[in-house]
Amino acid sequence: MAKASSDRNTIDLFGKSPGRPRSQPLTRKDQLKINKRAQREKEKAQGLKRLELLIEQEVLEKLDQLCDLKGLKRAEWLTLQVNSSLTNSKTTKSKKTVAKAIR
Repeated sequence: MAKASSDRNTIDLFGKSPGRPRSQPLTRKDQLKINKRAQREKEKAQGLKRLELLIEQEVLEKLDQLCDLKGLKRAEWLTLQVNSSLTNSKTTKSKKTVAKAIR
């Protein structure tokens, strides 16, 4: 049975299945895996390092509240705290060094 090109009522027996064509040959799971790998490589190129941290739920909620108040992400807030602690310890050490030099 041949199908005429002008026949719109007959099911297309020889063509592709009806519906939206596949835009990506990979499964969603594989796509996510590839995208996550690309994200990690991008972060590594930017000089970022992943850190896993285990803390109590109560402390995490407090951290989230602090971040909301400042309008920062957790990583940004932690980075600021580490930098300010280093700055404070350097100034404290330099004050002690100056005090020792004066004596």
